[in-house]
Amino acid sequence: MEDNTQLYLVPTPIGNLEDITLRALNILKFVDVILAEDTRTSGKLLKHYEISKPLQSYHIFNEHKTVEQLIQRFQNGEVMALISDAGTPSISDPGFLLVRACLKEDIKIECLPGATAFVPALVKSGLPSDRFVFEGFLPHKKGRKTKLELIAKEDRTIILYESPHRLVKTIDQLIEVLGEERLGSVSRELTKLYEETVNGTLQEIKEHFSKGQVKGEIVIIIDGKKS
Repeated sequence: MEDNTQLYLVPTPIGNLEDITLRALNILKFVDVILAEDTRTSGKLLKHYEISKPLQSYHIFNEHKTVEQLIQRFQNGEVMALISDAGTPSISDPGFLLVRACLKEDIKIECLPGATAFVPALVKSGLPSDRFVFEGFLPHKKGRKTKLELIAKEDRTIILYESPHRLVKTIDQLIEVLGEERLGSVSRELTKLYEETVNGTLQEIKEHFSKGQVKGEIVIIIDGKKS
C-alpha cells in the first residue's frame, strides 16, 4: 500500500458489482476500518467479495459530529477507507468535510479512480463532453429558481442528478427556462439490468417519462446555450 497513507477514498460500483477495481479490493482488505455511508448497503458489497473489516457509519447526518473523532484516530495511527453507497465519495455524497480536515492536519489521503454515474451518462448522451458543468442535485426549494436561471445562461453541457419521483417536475421546470426544444439526455439505472438512456428534446424526454412510474437513480444531461 501507499506509504503513510491513512485515508483512502474508494469508489464503489454504481450498480454492477463487477465495476470495482482490483486496487480498490486490495485497499478494502488492507485498512483497519471502513467508513460507510450505509453499513447495510456496503455490507452486501463486502460480503460479495469476502471482505471482513469493521464498518463504521459515516453519512451526511453525522459527519459534522464524527470528523474530530476520526482525526484523533488517524493521529493515533489507524488507517481507514471511506466509501459511499455507490460511486466516488464526496461527489454528491459525504466526504468533503473529512478530506478538508485531514489536509489541515497533514494526514495523507489517496483517492482511487473509479465509478461515478455522471461520466457514462455524459459520454453516451451524444452532447459535447469537452466542456461541462456538474451541478449535482438542484435545491429543493430555496435557491432553486435562481439556480435554474443560472443554468439557462450556461453555454457548457450541464449535468444534474435527480431522484426518480422528481424527474418529470424537474424536466417541466427546465422546459420553462430553457425551452422545449433544448436537447438533453436522461440516464437511469446505469450499469444495472434495466439501464435506460433517453435522448432528444426536453419535451420528448418529458413525454417518455410521463408514461409511467420512474425508478432508479437519475442523471440529466442538458445541452448548453448556443450563441
